Amino acid sequence: MPEYDYIVVGAGTAGCVLAARLSQHPAARVLLLEAGAAARTRAMTVPNAWPENLDSPANWADTTTPQADAGPVSYPRGRALGGSGAINAMAHVRGHRTVYDDWAAAGAAGWAFADLLPYFRRSETAAGRDPQLRGSAGPILVAPAADRHPVAEAFVAGLLAAGVPGTEDLSGARQEGVAWPDLAIADGVRVSPADGYLRPALGRPNLTVLTDCLVTGLGFSNGRCTGVSYLQHGHPAAAQTSGEVVLAAGAIGTPQLLMLSGIGPAGQLRQAGIEPLADLPEVGENLQDHPIAITSYSPAASLPVSKYNHGEACAAVRSPLAGGYPDLHLLPILLPLAPAGSEPGPAGGYALVASAVAPASRGAVRLAGPDPRRPPLIDPGFLREPEDLDRLAAGLLMIREVAAGRGFGQVRKAEVYPGPEVRGTAAIRRYIRRSVSSYYHPAGTCRMGADGTAVVDCSLRVQGVTGLRIADASVLPTLPNAHPNATVLAIAERAAELIGGPPD
Repeated sequence: MPEYDYIVVGAGTAGCVLAARLSQHPAARVLLLEAGAAARTRAMTVPNAWPENLDSPANWADTTTPQADAGPVSYPRGRALGGSGAINAMAHVRGHRTVYDDWAAAGAAGWAFADLLPYFRRSETAAGRDPQLRGSAGPILVAPAADRHPVAEAFVAGLLAAGVPGTEDLSGARQEGVAWPDLAIADGVRVSPADGYLRPALGRPNLTVLTDCLVTGLGFSNGRCTGVSYLQHGHPAAAQTSGEVVLAAGAIGTPQLLMLSGIGPAGQLRQAGIEPLADLPEVGENLQDHPIAITSYSPAASLPVSKYNHGEACAAVRSPLAGGYPDLHLLPILLPLAPAGSEPGPAGGYALVASAVAPASRGAVRLAGPDPRRPPLIDPGFLREPEDLDRLAAGLLMIREVAAGRGFGQVRKAEVYPGPEVRGTAAIRRYIRRSVSSYYHPAGTCRMGADGTAVVDCSLRVQGVTGLRIADASVLPTLPNAHPNATVLAIAERAAELIGGPPD
């Protein structure tokens, strides 16, 4: 059986960073295992083609358990080199600095904003941004949209006219207001974690990357993780380590693999026919995501196609329930999008979306059985806490006011969803409950902390065993109020340093 110093499970955003950084040390033998294929398809490279990824083998194509009154919700996540960073909408936005400071205040020592800032900067090249806060030599090249879509421009102008402040950079000094956020796009091409980190490292003799490998279990000896078992093209295989296994399979895949391997809530594991190795009740719990509510519009005239990510603009604003930072995102989706369960959106139309980005609701990931090929049960708990419904209702009110303004006259013909007949607080709340969906930002299912119930400690080591760490979105104590990919890059950069030392 081949032996490695480090085995990284999952070649998503975190896994690409880890494999590239750990293999910078020539003596370190690194194995990276990915369930998806190695292909870099057109939909993974052409920015405005990204929605095609959702109907491709690069998507695990999960669905949730029934949510609110909406039934099961589509729940895509990446299955390819680059993971979700290879199929997502390419937004590169940090959470508000208070989010990270709150992690440290709650016990995650060493993970405050000031601690993470060097790793945020190390991961990116953000030309023209504040060099004290933004990176200038990192692998992920980012920039805002330049040739802007008329709906995105009308949206920004409408929010500014409504009194929402503008900000130059949602990842900079002022992390509140309406902005043209950075996108992981350079020279008209997506810059995925695989493009920025992994592919430049593939020629290293000490790095082995295997695709089409579904990891099915972790091996242990005397409480130490000694390797992994996996199916490569359906055939059983295994690898062992003299050092560490690092899980980077994401907020869904990582807790699933832990539980399949006997690490998790002992009672649930026994019910699934799995003998517990370490009773960690919080594995799979604390699932957080950003719920969204959609308004759809027919156009007043023919509109161009976005040259970027069909989004381009974003506003971080506060609802009346906001705490120390903005709790809503407002954004356009420049596609004829309709709420789930509705008739298709108007041809040539677009959507304006509100998302509760500081959700109070929590859900869980649980096993559907002991077969690793069977999808887990995913329950993000959308609208479980009533304040999230209140947040989304406040966001839809803001969006509808902007869309009804004079500035939208040249791009708006009519509101199709929820439609002019849906008026008043009660009707809007019913509409949100039956149409709620996801921003596709799961996190938190293997919470980091210093307390005894956290799944990993502040060095990302899994409690109750040795030789095993986690370095992906599952360790986030609370979900940042932004797209999580930039945060996961920084988490993985710091994890690589904790595990293997600083990069050469």
